[in-house]
Amino acid sequence: MNRLIGNTFAWLSLVMVLVCFTVVVQRYFFGFTILWMQDLYVWLNGAMFTAVAGFALLRDDHVRVDIFYRPATIRTKAIVDLIGVFIFLLPFCWVVYTYSWNYIARSWRLHEASGNVGGMPGLYILKSFILVFVAVIALQGIAMALRSILVLRGREDLLPEKLRYPVHQE
Repeated sequence: MNRLIGNTFAWLSLVMVLVCFTVVVQRYFFGFTILWMQDLYVWLNGAMFTAVAGFALLRDDHVRVDIFYRPATIRTKAIVDLIGVFIFLLPFCWVVYTYSWNYIARSWRLHEASGNVGGMPGLYILKSFILVFVAVIALQGIAMALRSILVLRGREDLLPEKLRYPVHQE
Protein backbone atom coordinates (compact mmCIF):
# COMPACT_ATOMS: atom_id res chain seq x y z
CA MET A 1 0.00 0.00 0.00
CA ASN A 2 2.79 2.45 0.91
CA ARG A 3 4.54 1.72 -2.37
CA LEU A 4 1.35 2.61 -4.30
CA ILE A 5 0.73 5.75 -2.22
CA GLY A 6 4.37 6.79 -2.46
CA ASN A 7 4.61 6.34 -6.21
CA THR A 8 1.32 8.17 -6.72
CA PHE A 9 2.01 11.12 -4.41
CA ALA A 10 5.59 11.50 -5.63
CA TRP A 11 4.11 12.94 -8.83
CA LEU A 12 2.92 15.90 -6.76
CA SER A 13 6.52 17.11 -6.76
CA LEU A 14 6.28 17.66 -10.53
CA VAL A 15 2.94 19.45 -10.13
CA MET A 16 4.48 21.60 -7.36
CA VAL A 17 7.36 22.63 -9.59
CA LEU A 18 5.01 23.51 -12.44
CA VAL A 19 2.70 25.56 -10.20
CA CYS A 20 5.63 27.34 -8.55
CA PHE A 21 7.18 28.08 -11.95
CA THR A 22 3.84 29.49 -13.15
CA VAL A 23 3.57 31.72 -10.06
CA VAL A 24 7.09 33.06 -10.60
CA VAL A 25 6.49 33.73 -14.30
CA GLN A 26 3.18 35.47 -13.51
CA ARG A 27 4.74 37.66 -10.83
CA TYR A 28 8.03 38.66 -12.44
CA PHE A 29 7.19 38.64 -16.15
CA PHE A 30 3.53 39.66 -16.18
CA GLY A 31 3.35 41.66 -12.94
CA PHE A 32 0.42 39.87 -11.31
CA THR A 33 -0.16 36.89 -9.07
CA ILE A 34 -2.99 34.51 -8.34
CA LEU A 35 -2.94 34.05 -4.59
CA TRP A 36 -4.58 30.63 -4.48
CA MET A 37 -1.77 29.31 -6.70
CA GLN A 38 0.78 30.42 -4.12
CA ASP A 39 -1.15 28.46 -1.50
CA LEU A 40 -1.48 25.52 -3.88
CA TYR A 41 2.20 24.66 -4.25
CA VAL A 42 2.80 24.99 -0.51
CA TRP A 43 -0.21 22.77 0.22
CA LEU A 44 0.87 20.22 -2.39
CA ASN A 45 4.24 20.11 -0.68
CA GLY A 46 2.61 19.38 2.68
CA ALA A 47 0.30 16.74 1.24
CA MET A 48 3.10 15.03 -0.63
CA PHE A 49 5.56 14.86 2.25
CA THR A 50 3.00 13.59 4.75
CA ALA A 51 1.60 10.99 2.35
CA VAL A 52 4.98 9.61 1.24
CA ALA A 53 6.42 9.24 4.76
CA GLY A 54 5.44 5.57 4.94
CA PHE A 55 6.95 4.98 1.50
CA ALA A 56 10.21 6.54 2.66
CA LEU A 57 10.18 4.24 5.70
CA LEU A 58 9.51 1.26 3.43
CA ARG A 59 12.51 2.19 1.27
CA ASP A 60 14.65 2.84 4.36
CA ASP A 61 15.17 6.44 3.27
CA HIS A 62 14.81 7.97 6.73
CA VAL A 63 17.81 9.31 8.59
CA ARG A 64 19.37 7.02 11.15
CA VAL A 65 22.75 6.53 12.77
CA ASP A 66 24.13 3.86 10.46
CA ILE A 67 27.55 3.42 12.04
CA PHE A 68 26.13 0.57 14.13
CA TYR A 69 23.08 -0.49 12.14
CA ARG A 70 24.56 -0.89 8.66
CA PRO A 71 27.30 -3.41 9.57
CA ALA A 72 25.03 -5.29 12.01
CA THR A 73 23.83 -8.80 11.34
CA ILE A 74 20.36 -9.29 9.92
CA ARG A 75 19.20 -10.66 13.28
CA THR A 76 20.50 -7.55 15.10
CA LYS A 77 18.79 -5.28 12.57
CA ALA A 78 15.53 -7.18 13.15
CA ILE A 79 15.83 -6.72 16.92
CA VAL A 80 16.64 -3.00 16.56
CA ASP A 81 13.70 -2.49 14.19
CA LEU A 82 11.30 -4.42 16.42
CA ILE A 83 12.30 -2.43 19.50
CA GLY A 84 12.28 0.83 17.53
CA VAL A 85 8.77 0.24 16.22
CA PHE A 86 7.26 -0.55 19.62
CA ILE A 87 9.26 1.86 21.77
CA PHE A 88 9.48 4.86 19.43
CA LEU A 89 7.47 4.69 16.21
CA LEU A 90 4.04 3.51 17.37
CA PRO A 91 4.02 5.70 20.51
CA PHE A 92 5.03 8.66 18.32
CA CYS A 93 2.11 7.88 15.99
CA TRP A 94 -0.26 7.71 18.96
CA VAL A 95 0.93 11.08 20.30
CA VAL A 96 0.59 12.77 16.90
CA TYR A 97 -2.87 11.24 16.42
CA THR A 98 -4.03 12.19 19.91
CA TYR A 99 -2.82 15.77 19.78
CA SER A 100 -3.89 16.44 16.20
CA TRP A 101 -7.42 15.03 16.34
CA ASN A 102 -9.08 18.11 17.92
CA TYR A 103 -6.98 20.43 15.73
CA ILE A 104 -8.22 18.68 12.59
CA ALA A 105 -11.80 18.26 13.82
CA ARG A 106 -12.02 21.98 14.61
CA SER A 107 -10.73 22.80 11.14
CA TRP A 108 -13.43 20.58 9.59
CA ARG A 109 -16.17 22.14 11.74
CA LEU A 110 -15.12 25.61 10.58
CA HIS A 111 -14.48 24.53 6.97
CA GLU A 112 -11.22 26.36 7.45
CA ALA A 113 -9.65 28.01 4.43
CA SER A 114 -6.41 29.82 3.77
CA GLY A 115 -5.60 32.78 5.99
CA ASN A 116 -4.80 34.76 2.84
CA VAL A 117 -7.61 36.74 1.24
CA GLY A 118 -8.26 35.06 -2.10
CA GLY A 119 -6.33 31.98 -0.99
CA MET A 120 -7.27 28.33 -1.31
CA PRO A 121 -10.42 26.99 0.32
CA GLY A 122 -10.31 23.63 2.11
CA LEU A 123 -7.37 23.97 4.49
CA TYR A 124 -9.16 21.35 6.60
CA ILE A 125 -8.44 18.77 3.88
CA LEU A 126 -4.74 19.55 4.00
CA LYS A 127 -4.75 19.33 7.79
CA SER A 128 -6.32 15.87 7.46
CA PHE A 129 -3.08 14.71 5.88
CA ILE A 130 -1.67 14.67 9.41
CA LEU A 131 -3.87 11.62 9.97
CA VAL A 132 -2.74 10.17 6.64
CA PHE A 133 0.83 10.60 7.87
CA VAL A 134 0.05 8.77 11.11
CA ALA A 135 -1.71 5.95 9.26
CA VAL A 136 0.99 5.32 6.66
CA ILE A 137 3.81 5.50 9.21
CA ALA A 138 2.00 3.23 11.69
CA LEU A 139 1.10 0.68 9.01
CA GLN A 140 4.67 0.62 7.74
CA GLY A 141 5.91 0.25 11.30
CA ILE A 142 3.64 -2.74 11.82
CA ALA A 143 4.93 -4.23 8.55
CA MET A 144 8.50 -3.68 9.77
CA ALA A 145 7.68 -5.38 13.07
CA LEU A 146 6.15 -8.36 11.26
CA ARG A 147 9.22 -8.60 9.02
CA SER A 148 11.45 -8.52 12.11
CA ILE A 149 9.43 -11.29 13.75
CA LEU A 150 9.76 -13.46 10.63
CA VAL A 151 13.53 -12.90 10.61
CA LEU A 152 13.87 -13.65 14.33
CA ARG A 153 11.89 -16.88 13.86
CA GLY A 154 14.19 -17.88 11.03
CA ARG A 155 11.49 -17.49 8.36
CA GLU A 156 12.96 -14.70 6.25
CA ASP A 157 12.35 -17.02 3.28
CA LEU A 158 8.65 -16.06 3.52
CA LEU A 159 9.49 -12.46 2.64
CA PRO A 160 9.68 -11.34 -0.99
CA GLU A 161 13.28 -10.63 -1.98
CA LYS A 162 12.73 -6.86 -2.23
CA LEU A 163 11.46 -6.70 1.38
CA ARG A 164 14.35 -8.58 2.97
CA TYR A 165 17.11 -6.90 4.91
CA PRO A 166 20.03 -6.00 2.68
CA VAL A 167 23.22 -7.86 3.46
CA HIS A 168 26.06 -5.48 4.37
CA GLN A 169 29.11 -5.80 2.19
CA GLU A 170 32.45 -4.22 3.05
